Amino acid sequence: MKRSVGQILGKTGIRIPLILWTIAVLYPIFWMFLGSFKSNAEIYRNPWGFPETFNWQNFADAWTNYNIDTSVFNSLIVTVVGAVLTLVLAIPTAYAIERLNFRGSKFLFTLYVSGMMIPMVLGWIPLFFLLMEFNLLDNIFGLAIVYAVSQLPFTIFVLTSFMSTIPKSLEESAAIDGLSPYGVLWKIITPLSMSGIITVTIMNAIQFWNEYFMALIFLQTEENYTLALAIDYISSEAQYTNAWGTLFASLVIAIIPVIILYAIFQRRIAKGMTEGAIKG
Repeated sequence: MKRSVGQILGKTGIRIPLILWTIAVLYPIFWMFLGSFKSNAEIYRNPWGFPETFNWQNFADAWTNYNIDTSVFNSLIVTVVGAVLTLVLAIPTAYAIERLNFRGSKFLFTLYVSGMMIPMVLGWIPLFFLLMEFNLLDNIFGLAIVYAVSQLPFTIFVLTSFMSTIPKSLEESAAIDGLSPYGVLWKIITPLSMSGIITVTIMNAIQFWNEYFMALIFLQTEENYTLALAIDYISSEAQYTNAWGTLFASLVIAIIPVIILYAIFQRRIAKGMTEGAIKG
């Protein structure tokens, strides 16, 4: 009995802080959802209560009056292009570093890993002038290239840990059957590393979708704004126009794709992170 009581108290002592932390994290999000359906009068009169009527006009205003539709499209392009380009560059690089064992492969891997320790802020000014030189400043595809390069060290680090445990006998058998090194990479190594690829793709996509500072520096015209910049613009306008409901609606529009993406691939992400930690 004493042991069972002690176990119950121990579990309770762990669960209570977790429950409190969950409430502290989820309540502001819940409050934001409620605010997106309120009029300005309701927000000022009863900021913490439920809306009297669910007002969808805030979403319409955010979508049309503040060009959230264009910003969502820009963010989608930047996210997809950046995530795909990251994989195109990272998968062959990780395979070459991990499996080909050429001279300098360990040094190259160390160089990439050390890139994870360097803050991106140190490269913002050189990147600004570099993009200007190649006429990619204020260009969403130029921003996507910067995003892809910024996530290369992390992506390569994760993928090499997955590829390291794939039996080399599979590659040898494929080579005997006449498969080229490129065929081995794309037909054997890549499918067997799919858990890691899905994990880094989702994490990179969420990073690109939410990124703000590099978009603020490298994008200059409103028609090229990503969603983060558009929301920042609405936030500054709300101080003078009282468009708080529109701001909440734009925030809801921004987080819904992330929530859906994580809900769909939650098990894949957990599985990929666990396998990566064990294999690494």
